[in-house]
Formats: sequence, structure tokens, C-alpha cells
Amino acid sequence: MTSDIRVTNGQRLRRTCADGQRDSDFFCPENSGFYPHERSCDRYYSCENGTATEKVCGNGLVFDDADSTRENCAYPFTVNCGERTELEPPISTANCPRLYGIFSDPRNCRVFYSCWNGEGSRYECPPGLAYDADQRVCVWADLVDRCDQLEVAEGFVCPDPAEVDQPGHYTRHAHPTDCRKFYVCIESVARPYGCSLGTVFNVDTLQCDEPENVAGWYVHLPTVYTSCLLLYSL
Repeated sequence: MTSDIRVTNGQRLRRTCADGQRDSDFFCPENSGFYPHERSCDRYYSCENGTATEKVCGNGLVFDDADSTRENCAYPFTVNCGERTELEPPISTANCPRLYGIFSDPRNCRVFYSCWNGEGSRYECPPGLAYDADQRVCVWADLVDRCDQLEVAEGFVCPDPAEVDQPGHYTRHAHPTDCRKFYVCIESVARPYGCSLGTVFNVDTLQCDEPENVAGWYVHLPTVYTSCLLLYSL
């Protein structure tokens, strides 16, 4: 998305500031094409029949100068702006710091918004994962600094390894209320996992198993394993 700033006749575009000082001169290298602004990454020049027009990308996008025959505004993480460091001031809407872009939810590290023309589409990472704004993917929540302990593992705290009789570098622990879920503790950091539909976590083998192989799993109904009762009564 772009907006025009000014059109002049001839090959040279001259902008004038409010104080009357000349801001910049631009000569079209070719009769037609699209060329980057000298200092701004979201402004560029469009040349057509020797006439230069200064344009601005949609708020949050920057001009991709990889191909002068293409008029392309793209997400900043896909473009190397180099010394073109200036940007237009942000135009914000609900959940969108700029009109275009992908933005984290400051209140929930699992949630992010994809904004297009100021309209934000909400997305949420699966349980145990959080949105990494640098990689722009969902990763383990404990790897995202802005996540607190409650968001990392639903508040579950790993027990002292000295008190757990499990060999290896990690330990497994049943979820307190859901028989399909369990936690894996690695260096005292809990990460939630879940058994596939139709299976439950076996606290004896520390593996996902068929319900009939888990001795007494039904005994805890309807308090601890209420979700299992609903699952297996279908």
C-alpha cells in the first residue's frame, strides 16, 4: 500500500520544507522505474515517462529496492534498508502499533496479531509455546523472556531433582487435573506436553498409554480426571 506525496514535470523531483529550505533533489535514473529514497526506508520514487513521484509505503511497510522494475512495499524483516533509517511516525489502531505488520500482544506472550490496513487478526500459540517476535514463530515459552512462570507452564513448578526418582537429564510429571497432559522438567524448567487423543499419561511408566493399561486411572474420577471421563464416555 502506498500514498503519493507530489508529482512534478520533468525528470527532477524537488521537495521543499516548510521553512523554505530545499530538502532533496531526485533525478530519475531511467525513464520508468521505482527507486529508494535517500534517507527514508518507507519512502521511494516512482518514475514514469521521465516524471518522478515521491510515494510512501503503508504505515509499517518499507520499500524493497531489490528490483527497480517492481513497486514493492514489504515487511521490514524482509528488507535490508542499509543507511535508509528514517521511517514515518506510527499510525496505531487497536492491537496494531502500525497499520501493517506482525505484532506481539503485550498482555499475553502466546498471542500475536497480523495487521493489515489497521485490522488485526488474532493468533495464539499452542499451550506451552509463545510468540518469538525476532523469529516470528511460536517457540517454547521458557525461551521468550517476556513470559512469566504462569504462562510458561500454567504455574507448574518442577520439584527438586534430588527428590525425584527418575534417571536421565529430565523428569516427567503428571498434570494435576488432566490425565492426557504431563510436564517435562529440563534443568528445573517445566514444559507442558500432551498425549494423543484416546491415550492417557501413565505415572508408572511415565509414557502415554491406553487407558485400560493405566491401573486405577478411573478411580480418581470425577475430581482429578474429569476430562478423561468426558473423553471416554463418548
